[in-house]
Amino acid sequence: MIPQPSSSIQYPSKFEDSQYTQHQIQEMKSAVFSMVFVLSLLYCFAHFSNAAIPCGTVDMKAAACISFATGKAAKPSAACCSGLQQLAQSVKSVNDKKVICRCLKAGVKNFAGVQEKFLSQIPNACKIKVGFPVSMHTNCETIH
Repeated sequence: MIPQPSSSIQYPSKFEDSQYTQHQIQEMKSAVFSMVFVLSLLYCFAHFSNAAIPCGTVDMKAAACISFATGKAAKPSAACCSGLQQLAQSVKSVNDKKVICRCLKAGVKNFAGVQEKFLSQIPNACKIKVGFPVSMHTNCETIH
């Protein structure tokens, strides 16, 4: 016959009747909660900080457009249009548009001879909607 456990035996829960005091248990719970909260914040910051497109990426994608923007080419090259198409597809938010706008404006200043009339024609010539006017004078902060 299998012995039955006595009803007077009580099995402690994980922390009850252990070497930890209630205060220590509460501190551990708080520490675990704090750690989970901090990790959640870090995840959010990492996720959303990657949302913005680095200017280096914008510069690389738009570099092939300089020959047209300076009037040295009759039309934007396939590489120019492809790069701008990739940029347009990478836009996930209004902030992304503003970042791309700022990067393009800053990048254009590095090249002598860029002409406004050619620069503004690039989206239409490439059949790309960028969501803001491509111009050296665009106020990037008003993009929505």
